Amino acid sequence: MSAAYLVLEDGTHYTGRAYGAEGRTLGEVVFATGMTGYQETITDPSYAGQIVVMTAPHIGNTGVNDEDPESSRIWVSGYVVRDPSRVVSNYRANGSLDDQLVEQGVVGISGIDTRAVTRRLRDAGSMRGGVFSGTDAALTPDEQLEIVRSAAGMAGQNLSSAVSTVDGYVIPATTESIGRVAVLDLGVKTSTLNYLAARGFDVHVLPQSVTLEEVLAIEPVAAFFSNGPGDPAASDQHVELLQGILRADLPFFGICFGNQLLGRALGFGTYKLPFGHRGINQPVVDVSTGRTEITSHNHGFAVDAPIGVVTQSPAGFGRVEVSHVNLNDNVVEGLNALDIPAFSVQYHPEAAAGPHDANYLFDRFRDLVVNRPSRASGTPIA
Repeated sequence: MSAAYLVLEDGTHYTGRAYGAEGRTLGEVVFATGMTGYQETITDPSYAGQIVVMTAPHIGNTGVNDEDPESSRIWVSGYVVRDPSRVVSNYRANGSLDDQLVEQGVVGISGIDTRAVTRRLRDAGSMRGGVFSGTDAALTPDEQLEIVRSAAGMAGQNLSSAVSTVDGYVIPATTESIGRVAVLDLGVKTSTLNYLAARGFDVHVLPQSVTLEEVLAIEPVAAFFSNGPGDPAASDQHVELLQGILRADLPFFGICFGNQLLGRALGFGTYKLPFGHRGINQPVVDVSTGRTEITSHNHGFAVDAPIGVVTQSPAGFGRVEVSHVNLNDNVVEGLNALDIPAFSVQYHPEAAAGPHDANYLFDRFRDLVVNRPSRASGTPIA
């Protein structure tokens, strides 16, 4: 295999072998701690614009199949592994990971010490980087570093238009229908949509450019904002849309990027984490019950809201509490509005890939809709 180089913006160089497509790719270099679920990871639109370093040493063992992808394509900007599997061994596999990376033009690198890269990112924080192979491997180290340092950082980027659907579509409920849910696609995962349909929602997936009037025109019983990439501080249009949805008194549930947008809609700020949370082993405590859940994460930004107290929404939406907290670093992992029907979590309850501890949140969303008193009758809607 030909030589390849991973270059970080602080000047650190790692030498390895080309993996996947050859060429040049740039992005924010982050690490993901999942031992399994690499196919779900690379097809998660939340990873757009990022070069993902896998901390698990052996990647590709089970190949790829047509059941596990979370979207129609690979979204990672680049892929970094230590030891790619030389064989595929799984009864569901219909191809190899490295062949799929080549087919979709994803530039990667293998044969480097991913533990060392992870420790560097953990200590210095996520940073811009690039993978160079093929003819780009002939560039001098200084030339490669200059290219990396000229790339845009993740802060300030709005990537929603790059990952959202262009045209809306509908997934019918797979059980007795309780009404339509308007899903703002900011990089939504397939498993999320399937879980909503399984709770009786007729799922209307809408492009990120949709207006409040277009949302209300489908006469939804609730609204949902999905996960997605980018900086929530650069998504003013989505914050304004959400504030309109909240004023329309629609029950709301948001995950990941949707949690950050709810935080902003309620009037709180957001900030960039040093190296983010990415993996399927993050311990989160439910403040109301004291129960600890092991959860799936992929985010580099967080909501800046007070923990342990009920506070007034700075934007005028009543009382708000932090509902979940990360036990590793005390980061806000969920919000609960007490005077309007809205809540959100920072992690991924669809567990693709990951543990299923938080799957009950889809039931909570359903209950929020069906048990909500009718404004006219004072009785539950269902």
